[in-house]
Amino acid sequence: MGIFTRFRDIVSSNINVMLEGAEDPEKLIKLMIREMEDTLVELKASCAGVIARGATTRRQLEEIKERAAVWEGRAQLAVNKGRDDLAREALMEKRKYASRAEDLEHELSELDALVRHYHDDIQQLEEKLQKAREKQRILVQRHIHAVRKRRAQEDIRRIESTDAVMKFEALENRIERMEAEADLVNYGKKPTLEAEFEGLMMDDEIENDLKRLKTSMNHGEERVSQ
Repeated sequence: MGIFTRFRDIVSSNINVMLEGAEDPEKLIKLMIREMEDTLVELKASCAGVIARGATTRRQLEEIKERAAVWEGRAQLAVNKGRDDLAREALMEKRKYASRAEDLEHELSELDALVRHYHDDIQQLEEKLQKAREKQRILVQRHIHAVRKRRAQEDIRRIESTDAVMKFEALENRIERMEAEADLVNYGKKPTLEAEFEGLMMDDEIENDLKRLKTSMNHGEERVSQ
């Protein structure tokens, strides 16, 4: 397949449609990008070759024009010297160079047009390549997201599995048993001497509060009866 045929196929292709029908979109877009990059390299190389040919043609054209000017000068010199025969021969040489200059100018015009055509093709292909790379970036992000989502779902399923639930229940039972054992450590233990005195003081405070409450209530009943 020639470079221009590949270029036309690439530029006219619909990336979205091709990817939608692909079994492995990531692999396909990678191949497409590689094909675009290779074609772009070939286009630029061909364009550089045409530019080089144009430079050579321009240099040849300048040399041809200089030679034509030389024979023009010689024809004038021959006329001034009365040598019309030499003047005719000089003009014939000038015409040969002039004809060659016209051919080179035509060739140079075609080369310039070809360079412009290459530039347009390169620009189109670079834009297509940029879109393909953006599409690849999106596909990679979607792939990463899908992998993470799948792993998360697998983790959830593992957590919700019977084995995991049983392990959790066993751990919960173990903790409850440890808590019960901790409560039993202080069960039936005699209070310390300091704790007994604090209890006595608390009893005295409660008795005093009770007496104050009864006194207050008796005073209230006396006022009512008066």
